[in-house]
Amino acid sequence: MLAPRIAGARFLDLCAGSGAVGIEALSRGAAHATFVDQSRKMYALIEHNLQTLKIHDQEFEVISSEAAKFLGRCEQKGTQPFDIIFFDPPYAADYETVLNYVGENAATLLNEDGLMVVEHDKKRELVTEFGELERYRLLKQGDSCLSFYRFRP
Repeated sequence: MLAPRIAGARFLDLCAGSGAVGIEALSRGAAHATFVDQSRKMYALIEHNLQTLKIHDQEFEVISSEAAKFLGRCEQKGTQPFDIIFFDPPYAADYETVLNYVGENAATLLNEDGLMVVEHDKKRELVTEFGELERYRLLKQGDSCLSFYRFRP
């Protein structure tokens, strides 16, 4: 679904787990992927997976951090905006804190044509708008959903 937008993109895999989504983005031509997970175990697994696949160091960054704290540091440091943010927290997590932060700071976290994709349990209804972003697509897949957000026109 994201393939046409991946080539050359700066990709953020937020709550990355094994890093599979960000690694897939790199395999489809993303210029750079940032992997963020608060678990040291997942950090080590992501590093291992990237080394096993022989992905060049300049193509990625792996960070052990809680999602909202990482985003706050990005804004403070003036980090280059992302083209795609993929957010897949544990289903019991507090989605709203991160969604609200991204929405309020979207202009510095996302490029103007950037998007955010949120994976969530189909039983959890996410807001259709937060900050400057609005949901333009909801895709149901088994017990999961993907909500796609972009800047409001």
